[in-house]
Amino acid sequence: MKFLLRIFESVRPNFEESGKLTRLKPVYEALENFCFAPSSRTLAGPYVRDPLDVKRFMSMVIAALVPCILLSFYFFGLRVLAMIVVSYAAGGAVEVIFAMVRKEDINEGFLVTGMLFPLIMPPTAPLWMVAVGVAFGVFVGKELFGGTGRNIFNPALVGRCFLLLAYPAEIKRAGLIAGSGLTGRLFQYVDISNVDAISEATPLVLAKQGQLTELSNMFMGNISGCVGETSALAIIIGGAFLVLTRVANWRTVVSILGSSALLAGILHHVQPDKFAPVLWHLSAGGLLFGAFFMATDPVSSPTTNAGKWVYGIIIGLVVMLIRNFSGYVEGVTFAILLGNIVAPILDEIVLKIRLRRLASEG
Repeated sequence: MKFLLRIFESVRPNFEESGKLTRLKPVYEALENFCFAPSSRTLAGPYVRDPLDVKRFMSMVIAALVPCILLSFYFFGLRVLAMIVVSYAAGGAVEVIFAMVRKEDINEGFLVTGMLFPLIMPPTAPLWMVAVGVAFGVFVGKELFGGTGRNIFNPALVGRCFLLLAYPAEIKRAGLIAGSGLTGRLFQYVDISNVDAISEATPLVLAKQGQLTELSNMFMGNISGCVGETSALAIIIGGAFLVLTRVANWRTVVSILGSSALLAGILHHVQPDKFAPVLWHLSAGGLLFGAFFMATDPVSSPTTNAGKWVYGIIIGLVVMLIRNFSGYVEGVTFAILLGNIVAPILDEIVLKIRLRRLASEG
């Protein structure tokens, strides 16, 4: 590592204000900070540093995604790797361009967005669609608001929402199930157009037709669906890691899953022949993935604990309402984006109530 550090130090003058590569300074600093701790220091006190900085936070999320990534490789082959590479390339290019124009550092936040986006896409999605979606999400959902830490919406979900509206037929097309010729192709790139396999509908689509997929298949991931959302087991393992390390707030997760389970249970009790049971709804689609990895984004979710509870309840209820009473088979994307909209309002209401309470007590 010392050898690598000497290389960075030797080329540093080229990226300073008087250097030949001044415009590429954000790229240089991003690579240096990725490999080492930032060299900059505060000029004055206080010198307290938050124990969970951006780099460590992002590293924890990537580590939690490993079970989903590994199973996606097993089910869909190295096509998933191609989707991840395209996502990082397209979204990263947007990040670099904005950093160069603004003359700001490239933040590590895109490390998570670039990984999350392909995981919420179907494995049949063309690579160009992955590039367009993630570029749109980073540009509109993040950079137009000022970059990392200022975005109102989750960038990955903004990109997915754009594709749902712009290319509904392609996005709604189900992925190929693991048992249809893709299982075990861990070290092969799978060309979806040439695979001799059977295309089957996702569990949510089948449910609209009155057919419920077995819980065991949804638990292990042997179903159609988006790349990282098929295995409830992998999501729970990664999500539990996030909650235990306090990267994801448990209040958000519990309120989303709890409110979804409550409404699903009521509907199933009232009309069991029309509405699916609770465990089925919790395991189907992107509900678990959204609750653990998307809704818990610290930037686009509320900061107050009370706000997190209400935020999660809104998301959970909206997901069930969209699934059961609309033309869409899934509502996680729209529900979380709606939650992102109301998140600042929830924090403001909570803070005003607390201030009034303090004023009355004083």
